[in-house]
Amino acid sequence: MKKTMILFCDGASRGNPGPGAYGFVLYQNETLIFEEGQTLGVVTNNVAEYQALICGLKAALRHGANHIIIKSDSELMVRQLNGIYKVRTPHIQSLFQEAKNLLEQFSSNEVLHIRREENKRADALCNQALDGN
Repeated sequence: MKKTMILFCDGASRGNPGPGAYGFVLYQNETLIFEEGQTLGVVTNNVAEYQALICGLKAALRHGANHIIIKSDSELMVRQLNGIYKVRTPHIQSLFQEAKNLLEQFSSNEVLHIRREENKRADALCNQALDGN
């Protein structure tokens, strides 16, 4: 049986590199399944974006998803995952590969770019983690 979940994910770095965090929100239909925001230490924005994706994918698998729709406002990450851009930065290559390995555990996936305004809850979780709330 197909169990589709939607993953909204976001990463932030204040300083780039600087103190970073990720946030993600996982839905099935219109129902909130799980959400999380955590600090990451000093990272770049792109590292934070990938960490949000990776942690969100792991959560989706734990909750039994077999089809995942990813929505992110990181155009770079979305284009890399969809094969439009190459991953040139060495420290991103390992995160990219981890994400691709996780994606292979789903029967199908979609990776979509959305506007920042559509990703408010994941962004709020990042900021709450960075602000210590």
